[in-house]
Order: sequence, then structure tokens, then C-alpha cells
Amino acid sequence: MRSAFDFSPYRRSTIGFDRLFDLLENSAGETGENFPPFDLVKMRDDEYRIDLALAGFRSDDIEITAQQNQLVVKGRKASEDGHDYIHRGIALRSFERRFGLADHVQVTGADMDNGVLSISLKREIPEAMKPRTIEIGSGASQDEPKRIARRQREPEDA
Repeated sequence: MRSAFDFSPYRRSTIGFDRLFDLLENSAGETGENFPPFDLVKMRDDEYRIDLALAGFRSDDIEITAQQNQLVVKGRKASEDGHDYIHRGIALRSFERRFGLADHVQVTGADMDNGVLSISLKREIPEAMKPRTIEIGSGASQDEPKRIARRQREPEDA
């Protein structure tokens, strides 16, 4: 399903944002499932945490996969335990939850405590991609090749 908004004028005037526009177009029609519920927590400027409420799941039942720009959390509950339930209110169904990660965001760890899975994330921008100040020269560097060429043409006084 296409979104009602046309991104083509922006595609023409931007460089390197193709992936962003593809994500916006593809996610416009998605109505994702709401299980399991989760929180996104900003710990510091470049550190984040995802908390997923996974009551009834053990760490053996959960698989976390970090791919390029995507984090996938899958839960597969073991087969029935043989009990005869009168009411089953704790959702133990299998799930797959996907999170889009920005460039240079790495998964640094995961912990399970009291039915809450916490996944730690950190954004580490390489030095080559960080903003840097470029100083403007006085023009002396442009005249330097001309001076060298003049010296080579002029005979040296002995």
C-alpha cells in the first residue's frame, strides 16, 4: 500500500536519504501487532534501552538477532506443560518483534529480570563521520606552486 504523501520531490533534492524515504513509504500502511508491549528508554545522549514485557518466558525461549539496521526479537514458548487451565490470561504465544535501528547503533547487551527483557543499545559514530571544522587558508597555499615553478625557471646565482 502506498502512502498518500508523495516523496518524489524530496528524493530529487536530497542525497543519500533513499533508505529513509523507503522506510517512510513502507511503514505508512503497516498496522503492527502490539505483543509484546515495550518501552524505549533514553539512558544518555548516545545510549538507549528497549524493555520488553515477557511474562512467562524464560531466556531460553527468546532469540535476539541484530542485523544491519534492524533488531529482531523472537519468542517461542515450549510446548504445553500438561496442565488443564480454566482461564489463560498470560499470553504465551510465539512472537516476533522488529525494531529499526539507525546507522551506527550497536546492540551492547541484553538482560532478563523479573519478566522484563532489557536490550542495551549504543550509537557510536566513527571519527571519519563526525563533523569537523575546515579552516580557510589565506591563499598562500595557492601561490606556492607558482613560486616553485618560477624558481625552477630562474637560474641560481652562484
